[in-house]
Amino acid sequence: MEKRNTNKLIISCCLSGAGTTREMAPAVPLHPDEIAADVVRVVKAGAAIVHIHIRDDEGKKSMSIDKFTQAVELTRAACKKENLDVIINLTTSGGSYIDDERINHLAKLRPEMCSYDSGTLNWANSFVFENHPRFLEKLTKAVLEYDVKPEVEVFDTGFMGNTAFYIKKHGLKVPTHYQFIMNVPGGMPGTVKNLAFLVEMLPAGSTWSVSGIGSAHMPMMLAALAMGADGIRVGLEDNVVFDVDKDGKKIIGANEQFVKRAADLARLSGREIANAEEARKLLGITRKCL
Repeated sequence: MEKRNTNKLIISCCLSGAGTTREMAPAVPLHPDEIAADVVRVVKAGAAIVHIHIRDDEGKKSMSIDKFTQAVELTRAACKKENLDVIINLTTSGGSYIDDERINHLAKLRPEMCSYDSGTLNWANSFVFENHPRFLEKLTKAVLEYDVKPEVEVFDTGFMGNTAFYIKKHGLKVPTHYQFIMNVPGGMPGTVKNLAFLVEMLPAGSTWSVSGIGSAHMPMMLAALAMGADGIRVGLEDNVVFDVDKDGKKIIGANEQFVKRAADLARLSGREIANAEEARKLLGITRKCL
C-alpha cells in the first residue's frame, strides 16, 4: 500500500441508486428537482462528488437521457445559484438496458466522472448484474472519447483483473480510480481483511475509495480512514440506516446526515475534507462540467 501524498479525503455521496424507495428512506431523492436540491445539501455538508442515478415518473429505475439531462441541468443551475462546486458522476449501471442506453448520456452531458463496473456478478442471488465484455469495450471507448474519468467499481477480486485487461488491451487511462463496494450479497463480504486484500492489489499510483453496503457501512468507513483511503462513499444508495435508538429501532437517515458524519469522522482521524477542485487534482480530472 502506497503512502498518501496528501491529507485530503474525498467524500462521494451516492444519492439514491436504482433501488432505494421512499418506503425504505423517505428522504431519498427520486426526481430531477429533488436530486438538484439534495446535491446542494450534501455539498454544503462536505461532499466533493455526487453519484447520480435517475428514475422514471413512478420512481422506478431508468436510463432516460431526458431525465438525466433534467437532473444534470437542474443540478448545475442549483450549484451556480449557491456558488457551489461539485463533481458530477453519472451511473452507467443499466441492468436490463441495452449497451447504448447505458452510454448515450455521456456523449450529451459530458460528466466529469461515470461508474465503470468492470465485471459481472449474481446480485443478491436474485439477478445477474451483467457487464458484458462487449459493453465494457464500448464504455472504455466512450470514456476515452468524451474525457470522462471512470470510477472503477470493484465488487470482488476478479474485477481487478478485468480492469487490468482493459487498461492493457483497450487503453483505459491510468492512474485509475477504484471504488471498492463491500458487502453486496454475491460480491465480497465487507471485512477489514477483504478490504486490505483489495488494497494490496492496487496498481502503483492508483487512487481508491470505499463504501460499505448496509451493516458494513460504518466498519468499512472506519477501516478506510485507518488504512489511508483517498475517499469514502456514503449515501442512500448504499445504506439507509443512520443509527439505532435506545429501544433498538432503526433511525433512517438522509444523505446530508451521512455526509456530515463522514466528514466529522474524517476530521477526528486527522484528515482534511477535499473540496471539488481539490478532488479533481487528486483524481487527475482536468475538465470541469459545471
